[in-house]
Amino acid sequence: MTPRKKLKGLVAATITPMTPDGKINLPVIRQYVDYLVNEQNVKNVFVNGTTGEGLSLSIQERKQLAEEWMCQGKDKLDHVIIHVGALNLPECQELARHAAAIGAGGIAVIAPFFFKPTNKDELVAFLQKVALEAPEVPFYYYHIPPLTGVKIRVEELLDGIKAQIPTFQGVKFSDTDLLDLAQCINKNETGEFEFLYGVDEQLLSALAIGANGAVGSTYNYLGRQTNLMLQAFAKPDFALAQQYQFLTGEFLNFVIKLGFGVAQTKAVMTFVSGIPMGPPRLPLVDASSEFIAKAKAKLDSIVWPNGD
Repeated sequence: MTPRKKLKGLVAATITPMTPDGKINLPVIRQYVDYLVNEQNVKNVFVNGTTGEGLSLSIQERKQLAEEWMCQGKDKLDHVIIHVGALNLPECQELARHAAAIGAGGIAVIAPFFFKPTNKDELVAFLQKVALEAPEVPFYYYHIPPLTGVKIRVEELLDGIKAQIPTFQGVKFSDTDLLDLAQCINKNETGEFEFLYGVDEQLLSALAIGANGAVGSTYNYLGRQTNLMLQAFAKPDFALAQQYQFLTGEFLNFVIKLGFGVAQTKAVMTFVSGIPMGPPRLPLVDASSEFIAKAKAKLDSIVWPNGD
């Protein structure tokens, strides 16, 4: 593979904009890219993941979205990672080939979660078959046991994985098991792998352990503030970094109690950015007007350390 810029910092888990009648709304992706770069200072994206309702989209829709993000992100985004995971191997392989063909900066794969792998060898065999279809593209395992139910520890998965998947680049680690994450980072002595944390309200804890960066939905609309947290952590000004993390947590704690998922994330992004994200796809249903009013009032009430 040709040398590449290391993936670090924030990666926005992109939302899939939809029209009121439930079709993907490709024309707003250009505005979306500019918003992330210019307003949130976020230049990496993770497309067709959980926040993007990837498993609720058709294969053709996922390809169209990947192509549009690659097209609109050209010369603006640093990394476009395409999630190509699906419930069956042939679709994963088809999406991996497509991602490679359009020049994606990386591919990621979630563990299949209807018929589940029950041990490391089964999971690696599945991931390997997908990675082989994109032999020049950095490969990431998307670890999210709360949704997949696949609880194979990443620490175990890493042993010998480079020999089986030469393109293996790292993990999107979307779990609260910081012991597992810490063991992974401790084993990563040469720094060849990237560990991107996926639980936004606990990012500071993961940074302290040694995570390279983060993939998350809040970086769509709180990217600027989270970047300031990263800067404070790097100084180091841990007290300032804590302030940012606590305020992010205050907002998320508030909306989680109201019921917070992909539909509500789309609503928050719409009122913060002004870009219409539209409704979610069934079986998810639109955020209520009550949720939107309360979430907006809460976010508006937060005074960030930079005076916002």
